[in-house]
Amino acid sequence: CYKYPHPALTTDCVIFGYEDRMLKVLLIERGNDPYKGCWAFPGGFVKIDETVEDGAKRELLEETGLDNCFIEQFKVFSKVDRDPRERVITVAFYALVRISEVHGGDDAADAKWFPIDNMPPLAFDHAEMFREALAQLKRDIYFKPVGFDLLPERFTMPQLQNLYETILGTSFDRRNFHKKMLATGILTQSTQKKSQKKEVHTPTRGRTPHRFHFVKEKYDEMKEKGFKFEF
Repeated sequence: CYKYPHPALTTDCVIFGYEDRMLKVLLIERGNDPYKGCWAFPGGFVKIDETVEDGAKRELLEETGLDNCFIEQFKVFSKVDRDPRERVITVAFYALVRISEVHGGDDAADAKWFPIDNMPPLAFDHAEMFREALAQLKRDIYFKPVGFDLLPERFTMPQLQNLYETILGTSFDRRNFHKKMLATGILTQSTQKKSQKKEVHTPTRGRTPHRFHFVKEKYDEMKEKGFKFEF
């Protein structure tokens, strides 16, 4: 009986993963109109009894099988004609996941990872959404240890450097990058025995690179003090 029309509310999630030295996103092939057969980011309508954050996490769980990963709201998309069905406003999030831990849900048969530099045409305004999400990730990388969510639990310093270079589209001096990352105090060298090692890596010049893992408690402490990565 409310006299003002109610627009529909949805959430969409740009899901980033990192594999084979490439940053990738998870896309879903739409099975229904509009844009049937086109690729889009996972999303859906927000239920009447949930927040947009709850709706985004529910969609993420359904599409990836993950319920405890990094997710962040980055923009609201509200162009009047963005959805041909009706007036739809979407709250967009981006998520960081380890691809090896992703297990598809109901739409698994229609889901596929794409390198960010080789993506198909996207439905709705999702091309703009992708550009905004990537731009936000590039800003956040200076304030948040994104490798904590994208890399294996144990990783080499070259793997970490390549991740940062891939996201930022630049290159860093190896010695300088290693020195500055270690100086932050958020990394510690792994002491796991070789016999327990499971990750596959390519040795450099016959030497096995040291492996590290994040000290999240130290990172949280530094973040509260306004910490920023400097390269």
